[in-house]
Amino acid sequence: MAAERLAPHAEVHVFDAMPSLGRKFLLAGKSGLNITHGEALESFLVRFGEAHAFLEPALEAFPPHAIRDWAAGLGIETFKGSSGRIFPTAMKASPLLRAWLARLRKAGVVFHVRHRWTGFTDEGALRFNTPEGETAFAAKATVLALGGASWPRLGADGSWTPLLKAKGVSVVPLKPANCGFDIAWSDYMKERFAGAPVKSITLSFGRTQVKGDFVVTSTGIEGSAVYALSAPLRDTLQGGEKANLILDLVPDRDEARLARDLAAPRGKSSMANHLRRKAGIDGAKAALLRECADAEVYADMEKLARAIKHLSLPIERPRPVAEAISVAGGITLGELDNNYMLTQLPGIFAAGEMLDWEAPTGGYLISACLATGRAAGDGAARFLMRS
Repeated sequence: MAAERLAPHAEVHVFDAMPSLGRKFLLAGKSGLNITHGEALESFLVRFGEAHAFLEPALEAFPPHAIRDWAAGLGIETFKGSSGRIFPTAMKASPLLRAWLARLRKAGVVFHVRHRWTGFTDEGALRFNTPEGETAFAAKATVLALGGASWPRLGADGSWTPLLKAKGVSVVPLKPANCGFDIAWSDYMKERFAGAPVKSITLSFGRTQVKGDFVVTSTGIEGSAVYALSAPLRDTLQGGEKANLILDLVPDRDEARLARDLAAPRGKSSMANHLRRKAGIDGAKAALLRECADAEVYADMEKLARAIKHLSLPIERPRPVAEAISVAGGITLGELDNNYMLTQLPGIFAAGEMLDWEAPTGGYLISACLATGRAAGDGAARFLMRS
């Protein structure tokens, strides 16, 4: 996006560490590229938490409707799903990326793959490792868009952090965002239910409540409803406090009614069948109840109803940053001026996930990467015009 904005004003070179371009973008679109979100801009901005004030000018300059118009200009039609998320009609990232790269090449942008940035030369040029050895490139302005550290096999591994720290740039340690969590499952839970979905439940942590689904893994839990609570869970655990996720396994029935339903005579039916017939509790939900509730609750239907509606799931730790969908941490926002230039390094701009912000899944991550890339490109163009 920065290259697109700079192309009318300068000779533009894009360097990528990987053999091909946009690998994480393509992975994000593997099951349908969620390119932005169609909610009202006021609500949209709030999704970026403490960073929203800094990001607001860039997001307002390139809001969701402008992203849809931009995609249409590349020949990619989009639609708004029932959740408000915006997708390409083809539900793929590859057609958009191909059209975009073709347009950039036509505008004169030169791409260099297998060039991993390793810092600066003594003269201030950019230094790269390539298959042919080390090389340097002198630029009048540079936009760094090096990503975070999630999914490092796609190129972004956080190796840029010590390079910028050595230049006096303040960098908050990278940590997982939109991630799964470890739970001390019993062997039975790990062996029988790893990979099992848990659908249509409500998860609560603190004052935040999310209705949705998650998946049991051999190490814990992951999935969209968990990701929505990952920031407060992570921060609580990293602050040294305990974190218990509260599950409502039957959110569409209140506790009193559920207790009455469970109190119905079950005759010769087993407790497992009774729970399935009277509460819709079976499979992974039944296993979670057995795993986390005291055995005594099965003898008292009021206690059992309460356990089903308020099941406490002790969370141990977030999964490693390499497995996360995105990261928190990165370049402190106070290190950037209004043009996204690093105040410690005049002529060096930064954008995207390497900045210290985070957002939930749902189109917000790609939206902010596009918007900050655009803002950094515009900032670099203004810098060149002044130079």
